[in-house]
Amino acid sequence: MKNIHRYTALYERLSHDDELQGESNSISNQKQLLMEYAVSHQLPEPRHFYDDGISGTRFDRPAFLEMIKEIEEGNIGTVLVKDMSRLGRDYLKVGQIVEMFRQKDVRLIAVNDGTDTLYGDDDFLPFRNIMNEWYAKDTSKKIRSTFKAKGDSGKHVASAPPYGYTKDPEDNNLWIVDEEAAEVVRRIFKLTLEGKGPYQICKILEADKIEIPAYHQAKIGMGLWQSREILYPYRWNSSTVASILTKKEYLGHTVNFKTRKHFKDKKSHYVPQKYWQIFENTQEPIVDEETFNNAQKCRKGIKRYPNGWGEAHPLDGKMRCFDCGGLMYCHRTSNGKRIANFVCANYGKVPVGSKCSSGHRINADAVIDILRDTLRYLKSMIEDDPEFFVEQITQVESDNRDAEIKKKQDRLKVCKKRIDDLEKLICKIYEDNALGKMPESRYDTLISKYSKEQSSLKAECEVIEEDLAEIEANRHNGKNFVNLMARYNNFDEITPFMVSEFIDRIEVHERDRKGSQQTTQKIDIYFNFIGNYCMPTPELTPEEIEERNRIEAIKDKRHKQYLDRKEKQKAYERAYEPKRKARMKALKEQNPDTFGIPAEQYDKEHYSRDSVVLANSEEADF
Repeated sequence: MKNIHRYTALYERLSHDDELQGESNSISNQKQLLMEYAVSHQLPEPRHFYDDGISGTRFDRPAFLEMIKEIEEGNIGTVLVKDMSRLGRDYLKVGQIVEMFRQKDVRLIAVNDGTDTLYGDDDFLPFRNIMNEWYAKDTSKKIRSTFKAKGDSGKHVASAPPYGYTKDPEDNNLWIVDEEAAEVVRRIFKLTLEGKGPYQICKILEADKIEIPAYHQAKIGMGLWQSREILYPYRWNSSTVASILTKKEYLGHTVNFKTRKHFKDKKSHYVPQKYWQIFENTQEPIVDEETFNNAQKCRKGIKRYPNGWGEAHPLDGKMRCFDCGGLMYCHRTSNGKRIANFVCANYGKVPVGSKCSSGHRINADAVIDILRDTLRYLKSMIEDDPEFFVEQITQVESDNRDAEIKKKQDRLKVCKKRIDDLEKLICKIYEDNALGKMPESRYDTLISKYSKEQSSLKAECEVIEEDLAEIEANRHNGKNFVNLMARYNNFDEITPFMVSEFIDRIEVHERDRKGSQQTTQKIDIYFNFIGNYCMPTPELTPEEIEERNRIEAIKDKRHKQYLDRKEKQKAYERAYEPKRKARMKALKEQNPDTFGIPAEQYDKEHYSRDSVVLANSEEADF
């Protein structure tokens, strides 16, 4: 039922941008203007709704939402505003609101715009709404250009420094190290290098009663949580730890334009790293570059099991399949034993074997032994003649790098050529469709296919270009490896931190005798600074070669016998399957109470009970 005693809503809004235009737009001025108009025009029961300091591009304003709720309940008959920009600066949403007012039989008056829906629709109202949105957009552009100029000059554009820094009391544009928080940041990086994941780090910090960044910054008068209550000051979040580990500000750099806002929603959106502006060495670093880079490698593509499976393996995230390039994950179950084996993740993708032909399974302890022996050998080489080692490694690494660059450049040329060809094809089918030479359904199929392939190739080109830039920027250096090796006396224990410092990746090849445990399997170890390196194999005497060949021949023969037995077993199972089903069918007919379910379901779910029944039957002679 319609409420005949409806009151008048006087709506006022003021944003920070409106404050720059002077007192005429203030809340008090709007209230006075609207009240005088309501009294002079005898509008019933005027009541104020006002939002102070909120942009017109937002429509989640508290007073505005309260007024809309009252309108929907039928309690408001007239809405009075100073001008249409007070309702909002989005012409589409304002148009929807005006239409809602019409449907609810609410009179809208904009005093300065001369709008009063009691006397009919205002034909110029949509144009005023567009101009109001243009004003907000123009203001946003001016503010953005100001921030852009500040950011391009190398100054910080963030409202507050990240956790670990604080503003210099003498110059707000400078950041100084907050030692209490910086020590926590260094600890987080250290725990990451030891193989801990964000969740595990959170539990460690929480157990030690370390204050979360929001609480610590609010305590020293910084950040966005100064006026909010924090109920759990020691409850760390995994995303917070992960965010700390990716901040290049801890290297002493200024990183600007990591986020972008739209003038309508005012929400921050992350942008790709290639659009960031990085100014190096603008403040004191908290962590060194080597530690930061190693932490990124530790974080890349690792699955951790904080309980049940034990600690993460030191090689997690470093093992890769040679054939498909996919990560290899550590599995610790083998015939009921907790034996650590690395298996290609792509092999298990359904359907199994479609993305990688084999699991490339390899024993983790065997890889650790090879890595330990290789590191010991490199240590002895460096101690004997470091100058010769650097010269030899530099030459080998240069050859490998040039070959890798050429391979990527060739692939980049192929991708770019295909992108150009696709562009020509898209133009051609567009013309054929426009001239009526191609059906619409066929055009939709082809344009979708070509556009998808083109987008995929463009993304691949970006990755290749980034890889080429990284190869050129991070030329390996034998001297850096020598300096790294000098920090270690022995390699009796291979720790996650040691692996992150020395190893870039380990690529695992297929076994030389697939499906056999008694075989050899090649792995390529790519070290930081020196690239792929493997120990030279000792030269064998003719007698040793002959003995090795004899043993390999025996292994080949036994493996062939095993495969033959396996094939015969499968053939037997295929031949026996009809007989087994016939026997099961006969048993079900003899005892329908026991076998009162379909044969297929019974075979799957009641195999153990079938075995007991068959064992006790006269036909169980097989």
